[in-house]
Amino acid sequence: MNYIGKPLLALLLTAAAGIFVSPAFAGGQVQSALSASVRAVLQRAVADQAAPKLAFASQQEAQFWLSEMSDRLKKKMPNEEHRREFLSTVHYEAVRAGLDPHLVLSLIEVESGFNKYAVSRVGARGYMQVMPFWLKTIGKPDHNLFYLRINLRYGCTILRHYIDLEHGDLYRALGRYNGSLGQAEYPNLVKAAWHKHWTVPVLTRSKEKLIPTS
Repeated sequence: MNYIGKPLLALLLTAAAGIFVSPAFAGGQVQSALSASVRAVLQRAVADQAAPKLAFASQQEAQFWLSEMSDRLKKKMPNEEHRREFLSTVHYEAVRAGLDPHLVLSLIEVESGFNKYAVSRVGARGYMQVMPFWLKTIGKPDHNLFYLRINLRYGCTILRHYIDLEHGDLYRALGRYNGSLGQAEYPNLVKAAWHKHWTVPVLTRSKEKLIPTS
């Protein structure tokens, strides 16, 4: 009888359950003590249930962004309805947390490869690869980290927390998010994905429409 090591067995059982280990550069946030005030702020941040919406100066700008990003994501998410729901939620949760939505898209690309059911080898889950300990720390044990809005709400809240903790130093904040603080590889991967795939054309206004320019 062949012996299957525990790590391999865990991976096989995970796959059998319909959950896939992420092939992307997924890591895991490190659990650390939070002050009561910080915990309260984070708890309030994940508790709000407002409906996702695009936060733009006009509906025209919103549609331009959604169309532009949807085209870029088509290969990863062939279903247009799911793709647009995903992008609308990313934009809402990112802006709500004070983050650039394109940074969040870049992080998701690197962390999970846009796989909703990704699980890393350290147990991080979903699009933004959120570690389950956050449910007990700032949320509710019954929150499902594979649910789109919950995953993005936690992920954006956690990244915002790390940016604040590092006084705006995105390089160090990304390292904390991935559990690789002080190492260059992960922040550089996110930065490369951002510049290669998720930058947006500058828009100029005309009387009738918005015109993308180089």
